[in-house]
Amino acid sequence: MDIAYAQIMTSDDPLQSIIRTVMLPAALKERRAGAAAIVNTKLYGVLPFARAVKAAGIRPVIGLSVQIETEAGVLPAFIYAKDDGGYQNLLKMSSALSVRERETLPLAWMRAYGRGCLVVFDPGAMAEGDPQSAMQQALESGGPDRVWVGISRPANRQNPDEDLWTEFADSSGLAVCAVAVARYLRPADAFAYRVARLIDEGGKLSENSLADLPDAQLPMPDELLERFGDHPEWLEATYALLMSCSDTVPEAERLMPKYPLGEGETADGRLRRDCLDGLQERLGSVPDIYGKRLEHELNVIFSMGYSDYFLITADFISHAVSKGILTGPGRGSSAGSLVAYALRITDVDPIAYGLIFERFLNPERVSMPDIDVDFADHRRHEVIEYVAEKYGCDHVAQIITFGTLSARAAARSTARVFGFPEAEQREISKMIPGRPGMTLEQAAAPGSPLARWAESAELRQKWLEAALALEGIPRNASTHAAGVVLSPVPLVEAVPLTGGSEGIYLTQWPMKEVEERGLLKMDFLGLRNLTLLDRIRSMIRYDRNLELDFGKIPLDDPATIQLFQSGDMTGIFQFESSGMRDTLRKLKPERFSDIYAINALYRPGPMDNIPVFERRMYGKERVPSIHPDIDPILEETYGIIVYQEQIMQIAVRMAGFTMGEADILRRAVSKKKREILEREREHFVRGAESRGYDRRSATMVYDYIVRFADYGFPKSHAVAYSLISFRLAYLKAHEPAYFYAALLSQAAGDADRVSKLVGEIRSKGIRILPPSVLKSGYACRVEDGAIRYGLSGIKGVPAPFIRKLLDARKRTGQWEDLFDMAVALSGAHFTRGAAEPLARSGALDDFHPDRAVLLASIAAAETYANLVRPSEEDDLFGGDTASFGRQKYSEAGTLPEALKLQYERDTLGFYVSQHPAARLKSQSPGQYADVAALGGGSGRVRVAGIIDDIKRIRTKKGEAMAFFRLQDDTGEVECTVFPKEYATFNRLLNEEAGIRLSGQAEMRNGRLQVIVKNIEG
Repeated sequence: MDIAYAQIMTSDDPLQSIIRTVMLPAALKERRAGAAAIVNTKLYGVLPFARAVKAAGIRPVIGLSVQIETEAGVLPAFIYAKDDGGYQNLLKMSSALSVRERETLPLAWMRAYGRGCLVVFDPGAMAEGDPQSAMQQALESGGPDRVWVGISRPANRQNPDEDLWTEFADSSGLAVCAVAVARYLRPADAFAYRVARLIDEGGKLSENSLADLPDAQLPMPDELLERFGDHPEWLEATYALLMSCSDTVPEAERLMPKYPLGEGETADGRLRRDCLDGLQERLGSVPDIYGKRLEHELNVIFSMGYSDYFLITADFISHAVSKGILTGPGRGSSAGSLVAYALRITDVDPIAYGLIFERFLNPERVSMPDIDVDFADHRRHEVIEYVAEKYGCDHVAQIITFGTLSARAAARSTARVFGFPEAEQREISKMIPGRPGMTLEQAAAPGSPLARWAESAELRQKWLEAALALEGIPRNASTHAAGVVLSPVPLVEAVPLTGGSEGIYLTQWPMKEVEERGLLKMDFLGLRNLTLLDRIRSMIRYDRNLELDFGKIPLDDPATIQLFQSGDMTGIFQFESSGMRDTLRKLKPERFSDIYAINALYRPGPMDNIPVFERRMYGKERVPSIHPDIDPILEETYGIIVYQEQIMQIAVRMAGFTMGEADILRRAVSKKKREILEREREHFVRGAESRGYDRRSATMVYDYIVRFADYGFPKSHAVAYSLISFRLAYLKAHEPAYFYAALLSQAAGDADRVSKLVGEIRSKGIRILPPSVLKSGYACRVEDGAIRYGLSGIKGVPAPFIRKLLDARKRTGQWEDLFDMAVALSGAHFTRGAAEPLARSGALDDFHPDRAVLLASIAAAETYANLVRPSEEDDLFGGDTASFGRQKYSEAGTLPEALKLQYERDTLGFYVSQHPAARLKSQSPGQYADVAALGGGSGRVRVAGIIDDIKRIRTKKGEAMAFFRLQDDTGEVECTVFPKEYATFNRLLNEEAGIRLSGQAEMRNGRLQVIVKNIEG
């Protein structure tokens, strides 16, 4: 008998099934299936399903599980695409349900979207109501081309109403088919599937009966025959149903959107005109080298049909600039395009930097090019909204992404279902190494701590089996951080949609499937470092009416270069890590080209070449000649292949490759595809020989490429991103108060980061003023060369309260006391919970010199506000509170200095008043060095400060020792206490304790630390 499986749900529908698509071909072949249909609750996973099943020689059919809404109850059903029209209607049906967040399909929708579809009613799965009446109503509503009545017999049990349904089918002229919903492959998987459902529902095994595990395996043919042995024609009907469906999954096509043009304009003509105008704006007169390069690039773009893409991108970037939204200077290989530079898509001159257009786009490239664009992250959504408004909301969507159950997530989620205590869940997580790519199977390898733990109890073994079965399946859907898709046709004709945020749809398919469909995917990336630049620019504009033009920052600025040479990189994009700082201090870059070379080199793999790069850079090692004809290509990187573009240039110059062929070689090398590499070797050597090179030289150069080029980094990306870094460093060098004010605001909420920044700021001689309800803004700002701390940096003060406070201050003017402020905010907003952190941080000090008094008076101020102005709308005295007289503060003792400082640290993350370490130092003037002055040298030092972040460990010998950070009023330093000293001074090692210590300062792994010899309390 021919076998077909018409109701397969896959794990692409999060936690509704544990059947992974990759498992299906083998499982279906084993069952001798002729056809199979996917019926998820949304059109999740249909492309991978169709591709995998078709490759196995099995007919794939696209279906959808629905709940039909009738007056007689909700009727479960499966709807299949019979032909292309039916597939289009499935897209619309799934989209309509998802966008409107409906769980049931109205009969009117089934009628509207039914053409080209086949429907199987599933009365046995109907929870409440009258199945016959429901089927009758659904049948009368019309729509689908054909309807079947489906009969299911889970666990071989017949429904007592089965005869009624078959009689209804006979009387209505409908065929009956077998239904067998599959959510897992084998009966042994039933338990893991049940756990998956409990993860989704938030339930626990202890609260759910496992006596009847769901019967939803993919049955073997003999099991189907046994289940429906009395009606084999139902199985034949299922097979016939699926075989009547044509291949409805569309082939990939290029769906390039169109840029709106004037009458008589073409995209190619408009692009050429805009590029010429743009180059003239940038360069004045256009040199021949630029004209020829532009013509070459335009010809490639025209021939590949990408003119609209460039025009669309240039348009939304132009809009962003017009609205003051900061965009990045470029990203990835698109920075190698002169067209992109002319259109101001990028801010990198590819000719000046020796960048290659073909690294980005060439005729041999099969996939669409990516013009990825960075925006200040707090305004990225505005650009997406502009694109949606310009091209229509039905043509623009963000892209869905699925969060999967990683090793740790699968372990912990399953442990919660099993009811393991929180402490046990944490222990499980600790037994799973946090290395990238770590799987649960690897973590639970024989003899591992996790394996031993699981083997100790039967329940734990059951837990491990379930967690292993669930690892890697999708758990939830969310919005991709960057991806936006733009279509020339309404998107619902190409991909299924779901509801998104802020009026922008979301695709039901992830990035790879959207691109496979042929849609244009663009990455709108939010970059925090651009937000940082934007905030600095905005503050300077507001304070000094000065507009910064980042494009005019001189890239040979001595003060900025000095920052890189000294490794003073706090807050500098891509250069902040301790290892990178150490590299900068060693190499001491002298020009911008050195900076982006270091950026490209400081990555796993390439960084192995840094010592060689340093020796050659300073003439300590001769730069060897690889070959006289390619040495000029490697001259800027001292004979080392640092950039992928250098591979391409070598292949073109020596072997006569076209740039497109060179890009194929570059990709093969970077992906280490041995087959292609061997083929390209012969291609390279033959090409070199035809140009007069001997075979030995050609082979030697090719071997050099293969040996080093897998380390290559895109030069275009290194240059573009290093521009952002340089601009930040320039502002740090020339506008340090504004730089640190913006950086502090960005760090709000991260007490450790704030504390380190404050130490660095003070070491630069920049004062930090306490927060003030009369003077502070939401974020930090610059005030007479000092930094006034922002109200948003006070822990415990809600953001809505701060906005209300700032609005009230702007509206009512300066307040004389706490009571004025309370009334201005009204009783609805002035609360003890919001006011107490303000008082503890010092933000209310302008009202009274003693914080104890302020804290004691908050209740009275709250009462007063509720009496005079209980809400924003109700001002019972019309703004005239004179009849009450001046309110008096409550009496209270003076707040102890230690408690005052503790409150500051708790609410701000640092001491805004005198640092306790300053008091410790003042007791013995001149005896203790400032932490900031320790530098990088070694020697005996004496320092005083506060202990922070202490970690106690045991050595391999079992001896106790400790590490901690010592913080003073100028900075902080890592300290190590070895076992001998630990035994003596352990009692003094407490968090936030003030100590004086002496020890040996030394550099380890590029970081200064003090080996502690003596401690005094």
